[in-house]
Amino acid sequence: MTKVHIESEGSGRDALQGSIGRTIATIVSAIATFSASFATDPVFAASLVDAVELIGERRGRTVVAGIGKSGHIGRKVAATLASTGTSAYFVHPAEASHGDLGMITEDDTLILLSWSGETVELASMITYARRFQVPIVSITSNADSNLARNSAVAIVLPKVQEACPHGLAPTTSTLLQLAVGDALAIALLERRGFSPEDFRTFHPGGKLGAQLQRAIELAHVGAAVPLLPVGSPMSMAVIEMSSKGFGVVGIIDSARRLIGVITDGDLRRHMSDGLLVEPVEAVMSHSPRVVRGDILASAALKAMQSAKRVTVLFVVNEQGVPEGILHIHDLLRAGVA
Repeated sequence: MTKVHIESEGSGRDALQGSIGRTIATIVSAIATFSASFATDPVFAASLVDAVELIGERRGRTVVAGIGKSGHIGRKVAATLASTGTSAYFVHPAEASHGDLGMITEDDTLILLSWSGETVELASMITYARRFQVPIVSITSNADSNLARNSAVAIVLPKVQEACPHGLAPTTSTLLQLAVGDALAIALLERRGFSPEDFRTFHPGGKLGAQLQRAIELAHVGAAVPLLPVGSPMSMAVIEMSSKGFGVVGIIDSARRLIGVITDGDLRRHMSDGLLVEPVEAVMSHSPRVVRGDILASAALKAMQSAKRVTVLFVVNEQGVPEGILHIHDLLRAGVA
């Protein structure tokens, strides 16, 4: 069996730590350069704004393309655009020249990524775009490149040092491409007023999908909701609280509006020989914490966490009528937290 020697101390680990530290510092420096360029270079800043306006005003979809590491970044940019309300997809440049150009229409917009701006594999897409007047937004570092010259909007990134000591492996350069893609996606999101509810349409799965569910979708409804009318004796409240298993009972008025709640803590505080014959309104806590059924599950969880020792919330409609009851365990099981 081959033994793997792992140094725990000494120059080997020190050298690795130094390498990691230099990479992080180089990345931070590149982002700082990018931010400074946007703040001080009006042409660079205008190019990003122009790109957002162009993409936002087009009727078609946004087609993203790049090769190599730029292609990997392009896939992520397309995915981020699509998930934030901008219809987008990625086309591999090699596949484009073998038929996938037919996927691109005159109403579309191209986002082409190439650090040098002279990527051979993009030539067919540039020619196609010029022929059919499909506008190109380029993300490059070379303003004099073939790609930049053929772009409706050329986003020319500042030259930065790669983290690779040989200056060969794309690292900080692809990071800046990604930063531009994210900046465009979020600006487009805000431009169209894309809301958390809109996110729900595109993110039905995973933890994000769970957070974007509405409170009423996770709540217990119907006969499972522990409710009693005002004037009921506390003996009924104890039975209702125990049988429904939430440790709470809601008190409603003649219009079925929630006017108070009784919790296990209220029972302990009012414990006496005559407790069971007392009317519920003598024991209940007034102005209970509630949530609307149409709020996001993540907001319901935040409402619970912002209040001390609150693990159950009644879900009410606009008139304050209970529609359901939500326990923190329901949120945890759904993956909201």
